[in-house]
Amino acid sequence: MLTLIGLAIVVVIVALLLSEKVSPVISMVLVPLAGALIAGFSTSEITGFYRHGISSVVQVVTMFIFAILFFGVMNDVGLFDPLIRAMVRITRGNVIAVAVGTVLISAIAQLDGAGASTFLLVVPPLLPLYQRLKMSPYLLFLLLAASAGVVNMLPWGGPVGRVATVLEMDAVALWRELVVVQGLGLALLLVLAVFLGLREQRRIRRQALKAELAQAMPAAVSGSASAAASASVDTSAPASAHPSHVDELAAALQPHAATELAMQAAAAKAADEARAQLLRPRLRWVNALVFLLTLAVLVMGVFPPGYTFMIALCVALVINYPQPKVQIERINAHAGGAIMMASIILAAGTFLGILKESGMLNSIARALVDVLPAVLLPYMHLVIGAIGIPLELVLSTDAYYFALFPVVEQITSQAGVPSTSAAYAMIIGSIVGTFVSPFSPALWMGLGLAKLSMGQHIRYSFFWIWGLSLSLLVLTWMLGII
Repeated sequence: MLTLIGLAIVVVIVALLLSEKVSPVISMVLVPLAGALIAGFSTSEITGFYRHGISSVVQVVTMFIFAILFFGVMNDVGLFDPLIRAMVRITRGNVIAVAVGTVLISAIAQLDGAGASTFLLVVPPLLPLYQRLKMSPYLLFLLLAASAGVVNMLPWGGPVGRVATVLEMDAVALWRELVVVQGLGLALLLVLAVFLGLREQRRIRRQALKAELAQAMPAAVSGSASAAASASVDTSAPASAHPSHVDELAAALQPHAATELAMQAAAAKAADEARAQLLRPRLRWVNALVFLLTLAVLVMGVFPPGYTFMIALCVALVINYPQPKVQIERINAHAGGAIMMASIILAAGTFLGILKESGMLNSIARALVDVLPAVLLPYMHLVIGAIGIPLELVLSTDAYYFALFPVVEQITSQAGVPSTSAAYAMIIGSIVGTFVSPFSPALWMGLGLAKLSMGQHIRYSFFWIWGLSLSLLVLTWMLGII
């Protein structure tokens, strides 16, 4: 009974996450509660499950809240702006250099672990450069998506935090082994950027050659075609489209269009002015020192991650915005993203607390062990990791890490595989494809900024990103990390 109810909970949550009919918080709170009640557990037992689940994620939640606030303030003061501007200036005019620069700029922009801010920082300055050089904008999104995915292995990035929540361990401790993987991933990406830049350069040259050949066509042919087209347009014009009607309509719409343009210009100007007031160029080196010291303390493990970011946020606010009112405004400005992520992790804690403490998760794992061939069990994490990118197309990040990973971890642990090995295999197998998935809101926002198609982005980027993921998986296995 526990197996069936546990599977039903997982299936229903995955289905709700896929369909996006309700928010992840609602599905991960109400569905396990209903399952536990159906299984016959009392309210006092369910309370115990809840307390265990919440206690296992408190440190992760604390880290997420203050990390997002800290990096938000660092972005407000303009810490990363000079780096991005310098990369744009250095790479201007050279297709291969632009491709390589895209990787470096995207990696820097993703340091805050927030995909939305990465797209906002990278797409607006680089898209005009791609257009001016006649480079494919989908190449920009391929390199941006892959770079952000590799850097997103940071402990304050979503996937590592989710896995740490499931394993009930410190996210920074889990991340330390992934530093090498991130370095390898960025090195592979730079090689890939050079290759794709050369390919893009050849494509641009072919297009330029075709354009020259088209211009060299006999003028008589083009002239006759233009005349035929004009005659066709003139004879097919409907009687209702009289010039006077068009003039009247244009006259009526002109004031409205002018008002809208003026409002948009005013809003853009106000946003720029507000952004300029937050910048602290004179404190750039002080903020860089605070940033580097924070990363050093995290890596060395002097303080717990949550406490480290708590201290760093307070120091950054005191240095840059000494007025209490402004400090509160900066916290409020970034609180939405912090609270959203914290609420999802807390809900996941209750979901995992019920599944683990009720025995459902162990029951599911034992049932699957009985069904699957024994020879496959020690390699289940590698199999799932190898198909992690395709799974990104059908599973959301929450479904992958909160529903699928716990089951795989239980199966492989019974076969003697360390939990961290299973975690690394599944993280590396899927994280590079985070921004090739239709379940990524940040990706939709970025594509909207560039007016590009999600389907075309997936077709252009999918196999390159999957190949990168498989290469990282093999290298990680050869190094003994998994």
